[in-house]
Amino acid sequence: MLKSHLKEYRAKFNMNQSELADRVGVTRQTIGFIEKGTISPSITLVLKICRVFQCQVEDLFELEDVEDE
Repeated sequence: MLKSHLKEYRAKFNMNQSELADRVGVTRQTIGFIEKGTISPSITLVLKICRVFQCQVEDLFELEDVEDE
């Protein structure tokens, strides 16, 4: 499962879901679904979001419930 810190980053940058969605080329609903964990974003979308916030992937997303192999 992918855990998102997207909502916290949006708050830090004083940005609403619609503004972020416009900047990365998706709908506001998509941003909401990512924040709720309903969907996992594509790597392309993850990189676009990271570019907006000028951060690393690991700053915005982390894996949960990963068992060691």
